[in-house]
Amino acid sequence: MKIIETELDGVLILEPDVFGDERGYFMETYQQERYSAAGIRVNFVQDNVSFSQKNTLRGLHYQHPQAQAKLVTVLCGEVFDVAVEIRRGSQTFGKWFGALLSGDNKRQVFVPAGFAHGFSVLSETALFNYKCSNFYAPSCEGGVAWNDPDLGVDWKVREPILSEKDAKFPRLRDIPVDRLPAYS
Repeated sequence: MKIIETELDGVLILEPDVFGDERGYFMETYQQERYSAAGIRVNFVQDNVSFSQKNTLRGLHYQHPQAQAKLVTVLCGEVFDVAVEIRRGSQTFGKWFGALLSGDNKRQVFVPAGFAHGFSVLSETALFNYKCSNFYAPSCEGGVAWNDPDLGVDWKVREPILSEKDAKFPRLRDIPVDRLPAYS
């Protein structure tokens, strides 16, 4: 497995080993010892799958105080995956990182706890899988506006399809400091 560090502390791109032949391919999307050796030392407790159509934008989501680290994989299709540093006190607060993930490139992104996360669908449909280090907690749910001009995320879609909830998230600078995780 190849590990690529990004400019955001803890956000990693992973390229798992893929074993293919004329029948198709095989790959491990998670193996605790191998991922721990790569620096991903979290206990994943929940797996989620999202199926979306082209131009769907999901995000930017986070939980506080029950923060979730995520290991994301696209099983089919292509997405632009985004992590935003929202941990107060971080030197990269308000910075974002994006990567193309697809069923073809088989890359994964590890998003540490305390980041906001989202993705836009670039293919006709996409099947998106993510492992979470904490259970979904509606009372801890938060979000940042996908189009926050201070962030300037280029989502690679012109007219995104949003949920009602995602369309109403505030700008990062308008979120009360006690609703944001702390950098440690």
